[in-house]
Amino acid sequence: MKTFIHVLGVLVVLGVIALLAFIFVPVQRTGPVTQLAADFKPAEGHGEYVMRAGDCMACHTTEGGKPFAGGRAIQSPMGTIWTTNITPDKETGIGNWSLDDFRAALYDGVTPNGTHLYPAMPYENYRKMSEEDVVALYDYFMHEVEPVSNKVEETKLSFPFNMRFGLRAWNWLAASYEAGFKPEEGQDEQFNRGKYLVEGAGHCAACHSPRNLFMAQDGIDSTSKAFLSGGEIDGYTAPDLRGPASGPQTWTTEETAAYLATARNAHSTATGEMMLVVRDSTQYLTQEDNLAIATYLKKIGTPPAGNASAAPATPVATETEKMLTEAKPDIPLGPRLYLDNCSGCHFVNGKGAGETFPALDGNSLVAAKSSKGLISVILHGAELPSTPDRPMKLRMQGYDNRLSDEEIAALATFLREGWTNKAPAVSAADVKAVRDLAEH
Repeated sequence: MKTFIHVLGVLVVLGVIALLAFIFVPVQRTGPVTQLAADFKPAEGHGEYVMRAGDCMACHTTEGGKPFAGGRAIQSPMGTIWTTNITPDKETGIGNWSLDDFRAALYDGVTPNGTHLYPAMPYENYRKMSEEDVVALYDYFMHEVEPVSNKVEETKLSFPFNMRFGLRAWNWLAASYEAGFKPEEGQDEQFNRGKYLVEGAGHCAACHSPRNLFMAQDGIDSTSKAFLSGGEIDGYTAPDLRGPASGPQTWTTEETAAYLATARNAHSTATGEMMLVVRDSTQYLTQEDNLAIATYLKKIGTPPAGNASAAPATPVATETEKMLTEAKPDIPLGPRLYLDNCSGCHFVNGKGAGETFPALDGNSLVAAKSSKGLISVILHGAELPSTPDRPMKLRMQGYDNRLSDEEIAALATFLREGWTNKAPAVSAADVKAVRDLAEH
């Protein structure tokens, strides 16, 4: 018995030592993946372009706030995470950070004092960025961004998520792969450029991939079947990008590139977080880069059976279209609300008008697993940003002051079940939850 107690005591001591080491031993920071020349200097505009590709503006700038001054609330399953000030202000920003400090934040999710960043910062993806882009981005923030003194609200998650040292173990599971980008052998330059942008700076998987048991992205590249197969962000469904019915697979590469550049194409328009991506990021990319992204997505996906892009010679009217066209006096509430509020733009066939009013039949937002996005658009409206290729800003009005929860539920249910859509119904309680969230 004494021997057992002695062995148990030794194991406990070793466990305590291991835990203390886990907490207090400094984190190893990843160094440069490429040794650049001592006199390397980024070309003019290089750093700003990387910032746009990485979509830094959207998260680190509040609506109407100073660029990159932080303070935007990011909703996560663990609680609210407040984005940091990444201007070169020396007191409240990153003005005292070295290049090594900056790289460690991008690659390892670690601040200069060893604090772990929550993975709302997509360092799982930024870890693939090249040293040239890291240096250019650092140079941009240090020399081209205006310093802003802005002490943002501190992120305070509940136990145990407030124990940031636990993120070291999370990083071993989610971001332990070798840093840097490896082109795919046998593929051309355009494909690999798209791969670099999608998997790295663009961090598309942060929204469009599901999360695994540990809340890490389920796969960091196309070798994982779950990669870009659809995810969820703040209760909104981020659609699948690889399945045979997904946009990038049913659209041409030119149509996908147009969507990235303008937030619209002949089939769809961007809303919610994707609208912000276009507004702050992809509209600034070159046509070649947006085509590279579209090409990469097309090649890693499953093509639709047959020629899905070929329209039938004589379109067949759906039962929904017939009902809306007849507009009988006893028409149910959902379709009646559609005729009163929506049909003028989206038409009785649900096809909308290309590059202006999106199709609702087959729309990924309408038929998404979560109805939150659709409800939010009906309540609060949506806006298409002004871009160089499509300078006109378009806005759909919201109906939060016009329709009750029951009416919006009936309308949303009709949209999710109408034409060829087959998605679950929406309840008034679902609408109330989205309405209440906006009011708070």
